Amino acid sequence: VLLVESGGGLVQPGGSLRLTCEASGLSAGRYYVGWFRQFPGKEREWVAVVTWNGGTTDYADSVKGRFTISADTAKNTVYLQMNSLEPKDTAVYYCVATLGQPSRWYDGRAYDYWGQGTQVTVSS
Repeated sequence: VLLVESGGGLVQPGGSLRLTCEASGLSAGRYYVGWFRQFPGKEREWVAVVTWNGGTTDYADSVKGRFTISADTAKNTVYLQMNSLEPKDTAVYYCVATLGQPSRWYDGRAYDYWGQGTQVTVSS
């Protein structure tokens, strides 16, 4: 499994970005795919998760109502649409995946595969 993120960048507060995670090797099996983020000098924080068929989603309270995760299996891609961005959303965002439902999908240790990360900076 290989995960490659893109779509990060600099955006003003209140703006939007869409992160893309191109996933190879997920065509078979029941995978859970998600996003984590890491603030400078802090632990990684879970953001959102989706089942590969898109049937189940969940979000951290800090992004609920602003971010939307979705999966397009035809394109082997997972998206994270981020709206109403705030400076506190500034972080490196990582795409993650694991086969089978993790017992605690908010725990980074539950995921076997990680992308290289993409920087999101929200600043005026």
